[in-house]
Amino acid sequence: MAAKYQTQVKELVSANRVMVFSKSWCPYCRQAKQTLDNEDVEHTDLELDQIDVGDAIQSAIYELTSQRTVPAIFIGGNFVGGNSDLQALKRNGQLKALLQQAFP
Repeated sequence: MAAKYQTQVKELVSANRVMVFSKSWCPYCRQAKQTLDNEDVEHTDLELDQIDVGDAIQSAIYELTSQRTVPAIFIGGNFVGGNSDLQALKRNGQLKALLQQAFP
């Protein structure tokens, strides 16, 4: 069963240039999505607390990335981490370069 959800996560990540696995009530998720919005980045969000298989998908993300928490952010098919990682990329000026690779 876990492999099914890992496959689903991989498909979502490959189908979307920027994929954010999130929870609607999470302030870190909101901040990450706001950062992407402020950079005019088109992103796809999946609110894990609003779907029946959200826990299974979150477990699959953990199995794929070793990160338990949300947000789980993928840019250009690569896992970049959570909100603190995204904010660090922005502060270091690396976010724009990553986004340029994802949106050639």
